Amino acid sequence: MTASRTDLKNPDVYEKEMPHDAFDDIRRRCPVYWQPEDDGPGYWALTRHADVTAVSRDSATFSSALGTTQIDEFDDETRLKQAAMLINLDAPEHTRLRQLVSRGFTPRVVKQLEGRIRDICERTVDELIEAGRDGAVVDFVPLVSAPLPLEVIAALLGAPAEDVDKLYDWSNRMIGWDDPEYGSTQADGELAAAEIFLYANEIAARRRAEPRDDIVSALVRPDEHGDTLTEMEFCMFFVLLVIAGNETTRNAITGGMQAFMDHPDQWRRLQHDPGLVPSAVEEILRWVSPVIGFRRTPTCPATIGEQSVDRGDKVVLYYPAANRDGDVFEEPHRFDIGREHNPHVAFGGTGVHFCLGAHLARLELKVMFETLARRLDRVEPAGPARRLRSNFVNGVKAMPVRIHPRQD
Repeated sequence: MTASRTDLKNPDVYEKEMPHDAFDDIRRRCPVYWQPEDDGPGYWALTRHADVTAVSRDSATFSSALGTTQIDEFDDETRLKQAAMLINLDAPEHTRLRQLVSRGFTPRVVKQLEGRIRDICERTVDELIEAGRDGAVVDFVPLVSAPLPLEVIAALLGAPAEDVDKLYDWSNRMIGWDDPEYGSTQADGELAAAEIFLYANEIAARRRAEPRDDIVSALVRPDEHGDTLTEMEFCMFFVLLVIAGNETTRNAITGGMQAFMDHPDQWRRLQHDPGLVPSAVEEILRWVSPVIGFRRTPTCPATIGEQSVDRGDKVVLYYPAANRDGDVFEEPHRFDIGREHNPHVAFGGTGVHFCLGAHLARLELKVMFETLARRLDRVEPAGPARRLRSNFVNGVKAMPVRIHPRQD
C-alpha cells in the first residue's frame, strides 16, 4: 500500500493535534498498517475497533511481556525494570499480581473516596472562580484538571497533602521526557521513577509499622492465602499508579472541557439535564482517549483482520483511532453526550489488561463535571491550548480560559 503521509510514531504529530484524518484514511485503506520507524524495525498499527478489541482479548497470542507495552525498544537493563510492572506482565504472573493489587480498588474502597472527591471538586471550583474574577485569564490545567487526580492518589496512598507537588513533578518528568518544554530527558524520566520507588519504600515501611485504612496498608499485608507483594512489585505498582492515576484523568478532564467549549450546545444540554452526566463521562472518554496506544507482541504467527503477522512483530493498538471507527460509532466525529451505543476502548479495550482504576476514574470525572456544570455558566477559550509532545499520552499542558460563574 502507499505509505501514510503521517508518521504515527513521530511525537511532533501529536503536539499539533490528534491525527484523526490520518487514522480515518489508514483505517479505510489498510486498517492494519505497517508503520516504518527511523529508530526501530517498524510496527503494525491497528486503527480499527474490531482489531483493537480482538487483540486486547487474546493475551495468550498477543503478549504484553515479550516487548513491553511501549512502542520504543529498551536495553536489557531497562526491559528488566519494566518487566516488574503490572501492564508489562502476562499470565500467570499478571493474574497473581492483579489479584493482589485489586484489593485496593474494590467498590467499597472507591465508595469511601466519594465524599473526599466531592470536597476536592467544590474547593477546586471555588479557587477557579476566585482566580478568574473580573474576566482574568486562568490556566484550566493546573487549577482544575491536575489537583483532583493528584489529591485522590495522595488519599489512596495515605500520602501527606504536602507531597502532592512531588507526585505532580514525578509524573510530568516520566511522561514528558519527550517534550522539550519540561526540560527532561529519558534518563531524567528514569530518575523520576527511581525517586518514586524510594518514596514508595518509605510509605510501605510506615504502613507495615502502623497500618491504616488505605490502599498501601491493604497492599503490604498478605492476602487470605498468605501471598504478598514483593518489594519490587509494590514499588513498581506505586510508580504505575502515580502515572496512570494522574495523567489519564487529568487529560480526560482537560479534553472534556475543551470538547464542551468547542460544542457549547452540549454544555447547555448537560446543564439542563444533569442526568446525562454518566453518558457524558463515557463520551468524554471516547472523544479524548487519554492513552494514545499500547504495544503487544505476537507469541506465534497470527492473523489480525486480513493481515498476517509474525512472532516477535511489534503491534500497536491505537485507541483514539478505534474510538472514531464509523463501523461502530454513529457519526464518530460528533461529540454527543447522550450517545447510547458507546463501547469505547479508552480504558484499553476488554481483556485481562482492562484498566484497574476505571471505576475510580469514572467517579472522578462524574463528580468534577457535575460540579462544573452546576456552578459555571460557561467556560470560554482565551487562547490556544498547548499540547504535550508525546506519542503515548494525549496530553494538554496549558489551556487558557475565562470563567463565567452561574448567577442563580
